[in-house]
Amino acid sequence: MATRVTTEVGHDEVMIVTMHNPPVNALAPAVLKGLKEAFDEAHHRKDVKAIVVTGANGRFSGGFDISAIVQQQERGEIASLGDVSTDLMIKTVESGPKPAVAAIEGLALGGGLELAMSCHARLSAPKAQLGLPELTLGIIPGFGGTQRLPRLTGLAKAVEMMLLSKPIKAEEGKELGLIDEIVPLNQLLSAARKVALDLASGRRPLVKSLERSDKIEELDDALEIIKFARKQARATAPNVNHPQACLDAVEAGVRHGGYEGNRKEAEVFKELVLSDTSKALTHVFFAQRATTKVAGVTDKGLKPRPIRSVAIIGGGLMGSGIATALVLAGIPVLLKEVNQDFLQAGVDRIAANLKSRVKKGSMTEDKYNKTMQLVKPTLEYKDFNGVDAVIEAVIEDIGLKQNIFADLEKYCSPQALLATNTSTIDINLVGKKTNAQDRIIGAHFFSPAHVMPLLEIVRTDRTSNQAIVDLLTLGKTIKKTPVVVGNCTGFAVNRVFFPYTMAASLLVDLGVDPYRIDKVIKSFGMPMGPFRLADLVGMQVAYLTGKQYLAEWPDRTYGSKMIQLLFDDKRFGERTKKGFYVYDDKRKNKPDPELQKYVEQSRKAAGIMPEGRPLQVSDQEIVEMIFFPVVNEASRVLQEQIVQSGGDLDIASVLSMGFPPYRGGVVWWGDSIGVKYVHEKLSKWSQLYGGFFKPSAFLAERASKGVKLAAPLEDSPRSRL
Repeated sequence: MATRVTTEVGHDEVMIVTMHNPPVNALAPAVLKGLKEAFDEAHHRKDVKAIVVTGANGRFSGGFDISAIVQQQERGEIASLGDVSTDLMIKTVESGPKPAVAAIEGLALGGGLELAMSCHARLSAPKAQLGLPELTLGIIPGFGGTQRLPRLTGLAKAVEMMLLSKPIKAEEGKELGLIDEIVPLNQLLSAARKVALDLASGRRPLVKSLERSDKIEELDDALEIIKFARKQARATAPNVNHPQACLDAVEAGVRHGGYEGNRKEAEVFKELVLSDTSKALTHVFFAQRATTKVAGVTDKGLKPRPIRSVAIIGGGLMGSGIATALVLAGIPVLLKEVNQDFLQAGVDRIAANLKSRVKKGSMTEDKYNKTMQLVKPTLEYKDFNGVDAVIEAVIEDIGLKQNIFADLEKYCSPQALLATNTSTIDINLVGKKTNAQDRIIGAHFFSPAHVMPLLEIVRTDRTSNQAIVDLLTLGKTIKKTPVVVGNCTGFAVNRVFFPYTMAASLLVDLGVDPYRIDKVIKSFGMPMGPFRLADLVGMQVAYLTGKQYLAEWPDRTYGSKMIQLLFDDKRFGERTKKGFYVYDDKRKNKPDPELQKYVEQSRKAAGIMPEGRPLQVSDQEIVEMIFFPVVNEASRVLQEQIVQSGGDLDIASVLSMGFPPYRGGVVWWGDSIGVKYVHEKLSKWSQLYGGFFKPSAFLAERASKGVKLAAPLEDSPRSRL
């Protein structure tokens, strides 16, 4: 193993301690051990007066090595982490006999910032990022962060940074008192050396962060801040307890001092690391980073071709959203429409998307003007020969798409990437009239495309590896998380979630109130319930895609009449201010008493209500009856290898459908509930209510063997991916 920490003593008798663990100098156990040894050496050497700690590779430290947390979770113990806060941060760094200064470049996050705060001064290069994002992993800062940050920035700002996992720039850190000096990068080490010697000589007072009290509000005021933060956390994160646990540690320090607070922090940290929430969130963390590694594609040494300009066909909501995402990344866009009115409407949509950023303060007027200059409108294909990629985003009309791709083959460079934003149509059919199917690929964005983080990359058995690599790179460039999936009806996301609304509709036909269903599902952690979602996407979409799934898989779908009834009455959802809900001019929704007549008509047509009486179900049963069919369909997608892993489906469900990340994604959640339990419930409901609930053969097999859905397939040929 390469040396993770190096030391160098200069002529000024200052030891420079440098962390080496690329790319972000994560505090792996070997790094922590190296830091302890380096500081101990410095404290014992007579030719060392002071210490400066810094990081190689242009970064201080991105925090504790999360893979080590996973290893601890798998072992079910965290003994090796429990003493770091006391032994290294307090005894060795903060209370050691020689002063220490942190020289921060690039970033100091999580444990990295906690290490810096345990030093006696902090100097930073401009624009470095500082933060404690541990709550995104279901844990709290464990190296003294809950105690030192409030003592350096004040309680209110520290609580905000921790609960929101919100980093700040070094310049704000300087204003708050977290950073002592900001110096040019080329002067950072020399300035840190000087401060270290000033501390050693007494020319500068040596203050331990853990003992400071000047930034902490008076007790009553501090407790009010914590009380308000608890209320906010309960409102925004009602299903998890780690935000409250973080505030427990903060409050212990406020009431009893930093050292007692540090002990409380260590106790809470140990409990949370082994919690189901932390296990789920660390799974999501690693699964998201694994989506860009595609076996048999990204391991072949292919270099992505540069995509310097992109043509977008269609300026509707989706096309304009995709164009917005591209120009925000600095990529010029050629926007094509069929007539001038549609074209101007598309340009106006892009402008409105960007103007919203100006209004929010995240974009200047000058930046807006420069970004809009990247949009070139056109009604012709004549300029397409100069673009590196095309993304088609027209309506879901197979004939129209086929004609477009036939034209693209004529007008585009033979190397241009040709992508379709279809959400359901077979990619092979899209390119049927061309000889370019090796570079035709699905680029399925989610609406609004400039906001939603997922990009579903759909490949066929003819799509080249080069095309996949190129689109993966473009996805990362425009700050999307790409997930490569196989070609089938609905691909991965829409296919897995088609039972979602169907299950909810079935429950309504069984007598359950639709508004109760939405309330229960939102309480489970979804951004909205299935009926509110149907209103958002539009009843036309819900109706037409539902018909497609009914035709494709008639044996395992449920065809409620309710959406069709609303569709026939032109209750199209939010756009028309009437759907399952009614909407005011500000798009605020409320229940509509008139919905009951549609519910009654649907129930009468279905005729499945048990003995004519509404089905009595608990909230938990509602959750299970809606999501277990989703897990069931996910099991089929895994068996067919539409995705390369359960983690890909988890990320897709979190980033597209809003499945709560603290539940780990739909596959992880199903495995955490227990495959056997899911199978038993589905089998029972299948006998009562029909084939919609029938467990897949794959789910049944896994249940019988006691194997998780996410476990790798054995001796199974890759069929779609």
